[in-house]
Amino acid sequence: MVRGRGPRGAGAELTPRPWWFGPEALEPGTADAPFDLVLLDRDGTLNERVVDGYVTRPEDLVLLPGAAEAVAALTRAGCRTVLVTNQRGIARGLMGRADLEVVHARLVDELTAAGAHLDAIAVCPHDEGECSCRKPRDGLFREALSRAPWARVDRCLLVGDMPSDIEPARGLGMRTLRVDEVTRIGAGIEALLGRRAGRDWPLDERRGEGHVP
Repeated sequence: MVRGRGPRGAGAELTPRPWWFGPEALEPGTADAPFDLVLLDRDGTLNERVVDGYVTRPEDLVLLPGAAEAVAALTRAGCRTVLVTNQRGIARGLMGRADLEVVHARLVDELTAAGAHLDAIAVCPHDEGECSCRKPRDGLFREALSRAPWARVDRCLLVGDMPSDIEPARGLGMRTLRVDEVTRIGAGIEALLGRRAGRDWPLDERRGEGHVP
């Protein structure tokens, strides 16, 4: 992932816009990618949630089983992937931009070791009612789309574990995949890409027309 410039701090300097870490503009994926953009929630989707708390240190970040492999499968498929995450702990003063960057450096390192790649990260650092990007609002999704004007919204996929992830994506016309403790992201992406049946890239899924829950 190319690390872009983020805001200088929190508190009084917070703006209604999300923080964007990545290139100013995203390049299209491969011509046969099954989706133009795949937006990935973080806590509860890629890594374990901290009960009654936040991931404020690298050692707090524990990837869920199969998460890195799922992102690697999307990378091999030629998809552009963007992390979209609420991080209210910043607004509450429990962590700052530097802390977030160190946590995400750990995430990127673990994904890279599995052959996975994130093209960018979009973060809402705000408290409730302070912005238009805190999920379930759709500002994080719109930010990613604005960086990829070539992407068709109906060929974009959101993967998340909460209704607050799914609802704004569906409202924009994106496809969605909801994961939970039973259906983890690894199994969900595997099924979506048609590998359980021993198939290699079904034509309908390659065009983004396969069924996604």
